[in-house]
Amino acid sequence: MTAEIVVVPHTHWDREWYEPFQRFRLRLVALLDEVLDTMEREPGYHFTLDGQFACVDDYLEVRPENRDRVAALVESGRLAAGPWQILLDEFLCSGENVIRNLELGMGRADELGGAMPVGYLPDMFGHIAQMPQILKRAGLLHACVYRGVPSSVVTDAFAWVAPDGTALRTQYLPLGGYGNGAHLFEDPAHLAERAADFTARMREWHDSEGALLAMYGADHSAPVRGLPQMVAGIGARMDTLSGYIGAYPGEVDGLPRVSGELRSHARANILPGVISVRAHVKQAMGRAERMVERYAEPLATLWGDRWPGRFLDMAWWRLVDAGGHDSVTGCGVDDTAQQVAARIAEAEHLGQAVRDMVTAGLAAVVPADGVLVVNPTPTRRRGIVLMDVAGLDPLVDSTGARVPAQTLEHAPTVLLDAEMDPATALTFIHGTELYGRHIVGWEVAGDTLTFTVAKVSSAAFDVAEVREALDGVTRVRIVAEPRRTVAALVDAPPLGHTSVRPEAHGDAHRAPAPFAGVRARDRVLDNGLLRVEVADDGTLTLTGADGTTLTGAGRIVDGGDVGDTYNYAPPAIDRIVSEPSSVEVSVVGSGPLVAAFDVVRTYRWPAAGDGVKGIPEIPAASRTEATEEIVVGTRVELRAGEPYVRLHVEFDNRCSDHRVRLHVPLPAPAAASHAEGQFAVVTRGLTAEGGCGEEPLPTFPASSWVAAGGVAALLEHVTEYELVNDGTELALTLLRSVGYLSRNLHAMRPEPAGPQLATPAAQVRGLRSVGLALMPYGGSWAAVPPAAETFRHDLLAVPGTGPTSLDLPPAASGLAVTGDGVVMTSLRARDDWRELRVVALSDTDTEAVIEGAFTRARYADLRGRPGDSIEAGSGVVRLPLRAWEIATVQLAN
Repeated sequence: MTAEIVVVPHTHWDREWYEPFQRFRLRLVALLDEVLDTMEREPGYHFTLDGQFACVDDYLEVRPENRDRVAALVESGRLAAGPWQILLDEFLCSGENVIRNLELGMGRADELGGAMPVGYLPDMFGHIAQMPQILKRAGLLHACVYRGVPSSVVTDAFAWVAPDGTALRTQYLPLGGYGNGAHLFEDPAHLAERAADFTARMREWHDSEGALLAMYGADHSAPVRGLPQMVAGIGARMDTLSGYIGAYPGEVDGLPRVSGELRSHARANILPGVISVRAHVKQAMGRAERMVERYAEPLATLWGDRWPGRFLDMAWWRLVDAGGHDSVTGCGVDDTAQQVAARIAEAEHLGQAVRDMVTAGLAAVVPADGVLVVNPTPTRRRGIVLMDVAGLDPLVDSTGARVPAQTLEHAPTVLLDAEMDPATALTFIHGTELYGRHIVGWEVAGDTLTFTVAKVSSAAFDVAEVREALDGVTRVRIVAEPRRTVAALVDAPPLGHTSVRPEAHGDAHRAPAPFAGVRARDRVLDNGLLRVEVADDGTLTLTGADGTTLTGAGRIVDGGDVGDTYNYAPPAIDRIVSEPSSVEVSVVGSGPLVAAFDVVRTYRWPAAGDGVKGIPEIPAASRTEATEEIVVGTRVELRAGEPYVRLHVEFDNRCSDHRVRLHVPLPAPAAASHAEGQFAVVTRGLTAEGGCGEEPLPTFPASSWVAAGGVAALLEHVTEYELVNDGTELALTLLRSVGYLSRNLHAMRPEPAGPQLATPAAQVRGLRSVGLALMPYGGSWAAVPPAAETFRHDLLAVPGTGPTSLDLPPAASGLAVTGDGVVMTSLRARDDWRELRVVALSDTDTEAVIEGAFTRARYADLRGRPGDSIEAGSGVVRLPLRAWEIATVQLAN
């Protein structure tokens, strides 16, 4: 007879949280020592390792001699490991990071006997809309979730439907989540009563005759000796999570359906404040992900001599490790946050190293007075690139056409002019290098020795000759060749490269293609696509080419926050500061390619929350009367050809217990927002569903952009936003400063989210800066994703290193990907194939057109396993895509 209760012993292992990783690992090693001993001693024991293979990897790094013991238990089906490498925060990682996490976890688990075939997501703070499609395309037929499930779910299984229509059978964990059976065996004298009570409560969720799932475990819990006997004593059976769920087919017919993301507060806290706490960590994660995903991997795939697989693997390991739901979230202690930031920095450095290695090879055939320009996007574009060039001659490209350029600043030419013993100056010379340049000439005139230096030199130099000419010299001068920083308007092929150089007699070259320039006049910037006017209070009026207008954009609003790293909470008596005491506006660029104003606003912000000193249990009820003078600088920049204005906001945060937001009034009131996330655009209303006790604040995450009411904010990293004032304004969180991991007493949450530990570094004092762009638009948000692509992925300028006698090499195209709503998310080498991933950010079916140097093409799943062939005649693939479909294809010659 089928047992009525299936007991799943497990541990939920927070890899790092209120202690840093290595301190938690010491406990993990002890726990897994006990797991192995107990399971080998008691053959009936089953155990589930939290859905993340990192538990095994972290253990075996310390206990490598136990690999075979672990493998034997995994192969037997008694120890369930994977499929994830890390239990991630789904909203704070890029979509590609989510996939690589799953790929790593399943690959590592396969080496030891196979991954648990369940998309186990036990403690994430909500779930992304495309997770069912991601899991299904990785070969998984089931998900298992706890947080974020809406009140409409009244059974313990439902069909979770992704935007593309993929439906996945999903196990819900009611009545306590992953610990719903944790108290079953606490009192051996009353096991029968506890089992009966559990059965009665669970039957309300599971009304069929099937077995009931009892998750027996908690945070960092170890196996209980003698548990198989106690399980048998209540007529239950023991299994892994996959053993329980595997008894159900992957069919979803007849199950209630839930579509899209799971971010409801109805049944559990989702702790939304983690999106905005320690914002600098989110900024770093965004930079590192873009560096690896969109620069290092694609460039190495298309233009590298040898695939730097190990370096890229290390970068991805660090990005995945950093993506943990207690890691990139910032809701750990300061030591944990510091280690996470170091991992992210290493990932970015590894990506930079690969990028620079590849571009160095390309730059070697560009003359040293020229500049290589690389396009990281898969469409041809004409955009602004900043570069350093010598002299004052105009720029030309390899076809001889003039390249429009604007000088932004001149480098100093006199590097040294001082009374000095010339023998001392000679010790500064290393070969031909002097002051970071190379000597191209020298002379002695009267009492002065003058060196002329440049970026490159082919002139012969003998320091002995200089030494012989030093009689009477008492002064040394070092003069550099004229150099300047310019903004150039460059045509760049898709995922390809071109180059430019200064060349005399520019009038003899072909004229550049016409372009609409940008100009600054009074307090107005205008490039024909967008008009930006700075008001007296420092805010902006934006007018798009179609007449869409918004007024008052960029208002800075500071308010109190006496919450913690998990949840925002204003003081009972808040003091909002939104009006500056002074405003200064200055011109820093007047066109024709780049025009900009610096807007400097001065505020008086309350210094801290005015709480009871030394008693953290009592949050501040107000803000201090004492204030700090805060100067907020905003660079307002408009470039030729861009329909958005770039903003760079910077200030020195000298205050505590507060939240800083940038407000953007909408051109028209909005009942909903549209935010790009992980392979999807999610539409959200003005409210959030509550029910569990946590205040359902309608603050949401946006990955690369958010749009509402006719204006879009283009973002460099995951950013918290909210539609406020009845949908008339968009508020973007720039900073949230708090002092505790969790507060026992919290106005927005009825229970602690963790231990009450001080996190002074979460106040994020010091210089803070945020980059974003604002774009008015008419109609739908369809024009926003292409704009976000160019904003987030600047053209890359690399100095040439070849002989100056070389001609500029011809422009070269890499791989083109076009199509309405089609966005490339990944391009990498896999064996002898190039693997490309795209997504259709469209609510209608579309087509991706892929063009490049290939003759064969085939589909692949998200783990890279090949599928059906695709016709690839003449290096062109036409790939039909359903609305919101994620597609992976492999290309080869």
